[in-house]
Amino acid sequence: MSLFFIVALPFVGALLPGLMNSAGRQACAGVTFTVTLAALIGLLSNLPAVIAGETVTTGIDWLPLLGLNFNLMLDGLGFFFACLILGIGLLIIAYARFYLAREDNMGEFFTYLLLFQGAMVGIVLSDNILLLLIFWELTSLSSFLLIGYWKHLPEGRQGARMALAVTGMGGLAMIGGMLILGQIVGSYDLSVILQNREMIQASPLYLPALILILLGCFTKSAQFPFHFWLPHAMAAPTPVSAYLHSATMVKAGIFLMARMWPVLSGTTEWFVIVTSAGLITMVLGAVIALFKHDLKALLAFSTVSHLGLITMLLGTGTAFGAMAAVFHILNHATFKAALFMSAGIIDHEAHTRDIRRLGGLRKLMPVTFVIATLAALSMAGIPLLNGFLSKEMMLEEAYHTVLFENHWLVPALATFGSLFSAAYCFRLIGHVFLGPVRDDYPAKPHDPPFGLWGPPAFLVSLVVLIGVAPFLAEPFVKLVTASVLGEAAEVPKNYIKIWHGLVPALYMSIIAVVGGLLVLAIFRPLLRAWDAAPRPEAKTIFEALIAAVVALAQKIIQPLHDGAFTRYAGIMAITVVAAGYHAFATGTIGEATRTMQPITPIAAAGWSMLVAATLALVFMHRNRFFALILIGIVGLMVSVAFVYFSAPDLALTQFTVEVVTIILLLLALNFLPNRTPIESSSLRRVRDGAIGIAAGVATMALSYYYLLRDTVSPSISEFHLANSYKGGGGTNVVNVILVDFRGFDTYGEIIVLGIAALLIYALTETLLSGPVRARLLNRKPDQPRAGDMHPTMMVVLTRVMMPVVLMVGFYIFLRGHNEPGGGFIAGLIVSIAVVMQYMASGFSWASARLRYPYHGVIGAGVLIAGLTGIGSWFVSKPFLTSDFTYVRIPPFYKFELATAALFDLGVFLAVVGAVMLSLESFSRLARRAHVPESEHPMDIDPSREEREAV
Repeated sequence: MSLFFIVALPFVGALLPGLMNSAGRQACAGVTFTVTLAALIGLLSNLPAVIAGETVTTGIDWLPLLGLNFNLMLDGLGFFFACLILGIGLLIIAYARFYLAREDNMGEFFTYLLLFQGAMVGIVLSDNILLLLIFWELTSLSSFLLIGYWKHLPEGRQGARMALAVTGMGGLAMIGGMLILGQIVGSYDLSVILQNREMIQASPLYLPALILILLGCFTKSAQFPFHFWLPHAMAAPTPVSAYLHSATMVKAGIFLMARMWPVLSGTTEWFVIVTSAGLITMVLGAVIALFKHDLKALLAFSTVSHLGLITMLLGTGTAFGAMAAVFHILNHATFKAALFMSAGIIDHEAHTRDIRRLGGLRKLMPVTFVIATLAALSMAGIPLLNGFLSKEMMLEEAYHTVLFENHWLVPALATFGSLFSAAYCFRLIGHVFLGPVRDDYPAKPHDPPFGLWGPPAFLVSLVVLIGVAPFLAEPFVKLVTASVLGEAAEVPKNYIKIWHGLVPALYMSIIAVVGGLLVLAIFRPLLRAWDAAPRPEAKTIFEALIAAVVALAQKIIQPLHDGAFTRYAGIMAITVVAAGYHAFATGTIGEATRTMQPITPIAAAGWSMLVAATLALVFMHRNRFFALILIGIVGLMVSVAFVYFSAPDLALTQFTVEVVTIILLLLALNFLPNRTPIESSSLRRVRDGAIGIAAGVATMALSYYYLLRDTVSPSISEFHLANSYKGGGGTNVVNVILVDFRGFDTYGEIIVLGIAALLIYALTETLLSGPVRARLLNRKPDQPRAGDMHPTMMVVLTRVMMPVVLMVGFYIFLRGHNEPGGGFIAGLIVSIAVVMQYMASGFSWASARLRYPYHGVIGAGVLIAGLTGIGSWFVSKPFLTSDFTYVRIPPFYKFELATAALFDLGVFLAVVGAVMLSLESFSRLARRAHVPESEHPMDIDPSREEREAV
């Protein structure tokens, strides 16, 4: 299966759970499971190529000039992480089906889960660092939704915000580091970057890039000092916690360190920063975990500790350390997911996660006891379980690692961390499952149905299988290690086995296990000492830091961002004028190369009317209705200017926009007083006038100097003129620019236009349901309304004009590629025709005949434009690349067929939908304001006339 489909399946599948929600829990979980299974099968279809040592690649040019290409690659490392994400994802989906309560919205949950899953798969398969960054931020956003899924829990909302703030901050730092890395190499493709180790490490920008990238990795993987967010994410449902801690989210930072290992490791900076952070995190997380009473909190800090262990191994910079890290990633995913699911089972059945209220569950929940005990013993590093094997490799690597010229520092800290790791594992087993059965459980514990214990049991079987037969996992671990090392080192020849002899790692392991038992034996006095000892709380520090930043931001923002538009406009105008004057005064400007054109009487008259309308607007703007008329005059004179300067497309656009906006603004004025109150003092008005005059004079001077001189470099217009026909198939250069050369800009603009219309609609909904609704209902018209609201002549005239205008709009649309016109202008013309129907016969009559909702028209326009752009991908062309051909169907003349016409159709629909949705919003407000409505197209009721005649 193509890598594109593997990445796209979770995103496309995210649409299905919501649709299947009404069909029941089983259908909702089943469709989610099927989507993930399909992606996993597609991934496994590439396994033969990965085993053969090949790197499967695919890609398309997206924004090649920016270096952003949708390139994907699959090697051993990407395959390993994608298998974890999709494989454990299947188990999480099956587990969540039985874990979530009936009142939980399962469709919403699985939608978030698939979005998160797709973002994680995108990260591990990306071959472009800019694309990777997009997926990276998507994981932060989708994990925010998952962590805060239980919106009724304040701790869930707080944990989600904390996770988003910390990982988002790290993501911003990583963006800077990745951009630096791309600039060093001259490419943003990972496959190119990974081949330039010497160039990167020799660059003076290596250290800034390294620090920024590691900030992203450390925040995502909860490394010290960013470790505090992960335990607070435990407010999420247990399936989310199990997924985030075992195979996703926190492993993203680990993955990126492993991915960048060939080019960033091997330096003193890498070794000191990564190894130190990993060691501190490993020890700190293990110590804190021992004293946590919440079962999920204990497991959360254990995850922090084990992530530190993996980070430390990657930081050593040796091939053996990288192999040990890969192996422990695999082992940690199996036993940690099983442990979190077991914790969820205990919470689900006993209704508590407080270890102090548990104990004796071995007899009441024997199946859960076996699963959790085996997983915990593996995490403690007990022989014949997979955690023992990778822990031994870690201790062996630590024994040979020298940090700060100290030979015992790393081995001592690694042993100390392993000791506390064993201690909290033994506490989990002893204080939760052993001891006498209690009679004060919040609920009577018992083993759950197979749907809950089946997924963790499967993972524990892997824990035991790898532990007793490590040779089964060894080839795959070495295959993945080879992908991590790249060309920087060779894969170690060491065998992964249970017995390595009487080596230092064995003695260190024995000390850790025995010491863990001793620590558990004296746990109570240690707990009292821990509770009594003063210590900084990372959460408190974070909240204080956020509060300080917010307070500082408010002190800066409040004086500047006080809602006074005149202040914003004044500051902006002064800044622009000052910067322009500085450039003009310090720069050089050549002699004029052109002469002034003669001023014709028509030009002088038009300019005089424009100036007169502008000055009248300045002095009479407090009368809102009169100001609107003057604005219309200014707009129409600008249209005339466009015609005078041979720009018919701009003239048509300006004219139609003026008509539509004037109508909409007239509707808006219906809810405003006739006059604007005087809110500015005379001195302030003089100041604003001086700023406006300065800005106007500066703009005039810039235009004057520019128009009298030829440009030094060739103008972009020359390129457009030369390539409009042969490159875009159209002789109307303006339209070709809009739908071809700069189609991406137009696509963004119609999206913004649609969003603006939807915001107007949303604002209307708020007004109609809020306190303003009462004011609208009680509003009385200032003056009596006309008796002929829907005059017969206007109704008849608009009916006659409707087909004519529609035909003109259709004609303008078709001719747009070669003559003045196009989708935007045609959309405005058709909008005017429809608006006239509303004006003539009223909103109620017109809306009763509405067949398609305007929301859908906007959506259809954006969708058609987007699909037109995506179509170019199927022929390996960048997004929105158009094509055209000429055909002749007898007896017609030869005519053009262009894909740009479909894009223009999307523009047309988006414009019509946006204009009409805005009109509908204003009209709905008017209907609430005691405006009489009529069900008939005219003021005369035809049925009444017929009755009277009879």
